[in-house]
Amino acid sequence: MLRQRCRPATLPAGLLILVLSAFLLPQLVVGGTAAAGTPRAVPLTELTVVSEQVASGLRRPVAITGLADGRMLIAEKDGTVRAYHPDTGLAAAPVLDLTARIDTSDNERGLLGIAPAPNFARTGIVYVAYTSLPAGALTLARVPIGAPERLQVLLTQEHAEYGNHNGGQVVFGRDGYLYWSLGDGGNANDPFKSGQNLGTLLGKIVRIDVNRACGAKPYCVPSDNPFVRVPGARPEIWLYGLRNPWRFSVDPVDGSLWIGDVGQGLVEEVNHVRPWQGGANLGWSCREGTPVFDPQQCRPGVKYTDPVFEYDHYNDNCSVTGGVVYRGSRTPEAWGTYVASDYCSTRVFAVRPRSDGGYESATIGNFPTQPTAIGTDVHGELYVLSDLPGWLNRVRFERVQPQGANR
Repeated sequence: MLRQRCRPATLPAGLLILVLSAFLLPQLVVGGTAAAGTPRAVPLTELTVVSEQVASGLRRPVAITGLADGRMLIAEKDGTVRAYHPDTGLAAAPVLDLTARIDTSDNERGLLGIAPAPNFARTGIVYVAYTSLPAGALTLARVPIGAPERLQVLLTQEHAEYGNHNGGQVVFGRDGYLYWSLGDGGNANDPFKSGQNLGTLLGKIVRIDVNRACGAKPYCVPSDNPFVRVPGARPEIWLYGLRNPWRFSVDPVDGSLWIGDVGQGLVEEVNHVRPWQGGANLGWSCREGTPVFDPQQCRPGVKYTDPVFEYDHYNDNCSVTGGVVYRGSRTPEAWGTYVASDYCSTRVFAVRPRSDGGYESATIGNFPTQPTAIGTDVHGELYVLSDLPGWLNRVRFERVQPQGANR
């Protein structure tokens, strides 16, 4: 968990079902922008966020995902999954209990991520990431809601030495493949030099096809994964050079990944990786954000992909909580804005690509204490979880009067 310190315009049918079942595209999109008649996005400095608590009593909620029926599934660190619906509130009983399988021996171990299968409405299957008993191995599995005895482990990575830096985000891309993030192995300073080592899944985001089995594996490796034919490299790897990618998301409009990578002690960073950038090296542990961290891990001639946003640890900042791109309809002026936060300071950071290829950014308010995950409902509207208070908050944008404007 977080470091704690206090192809086409017309999609093939299968991909269209995937996108709609993930309900991250709540309105018509034309050419990657809001449909005609939607107001143009305003400068980020004219936006602020407001949070409204809609549920409490959660036990260390760490991940959230929406369902087509309007419910939201919330993963609790101890291994339970709770359901929330805006009309009926938070259900008292969990819809899934995996506590018998999960190692929660450290502050950052536990159930870490959850994603509904694209065909969830028919199968009830979710994909989960967790640290498993007895030794904290990072584990990716699928399981039908309400039937924990039918859990099937898909992929594991040993991670016994240290309890932190587990990553844990699970999400389906627009390409139909499953993406999963893993931390670098824990402790500090990348002790196993995992970030730049293509022979391990530690410090990576992997990409696999869970709709097929290949040989003895209950999944297949997509043939266009960047390291499929690289000797000594794990073919499942999609991106490398990460420290602890606790939360990342897929923009449903263009399929790009937005990654919040937790830093060491200097810089927190957000990376934006397009679908054609598979194989990108995000720098750790040669670099922490853009500054050089360990020169011995830097290689001559290697291209590193810079973060699109980074911030330091002053003013109570400590650990980035990666977020999502807003594609809802309630606030069209915020369309296309990526929203992230910091676990300690609770500041909300907004980042948006510019037409010239750069990015604009702004701080647009604060979330409730200890934000651990940001997600969307069926309409693409934002929600945020708070860790130890156990809260679920609905988030909305408001316009603010620009400084110096006529009143």
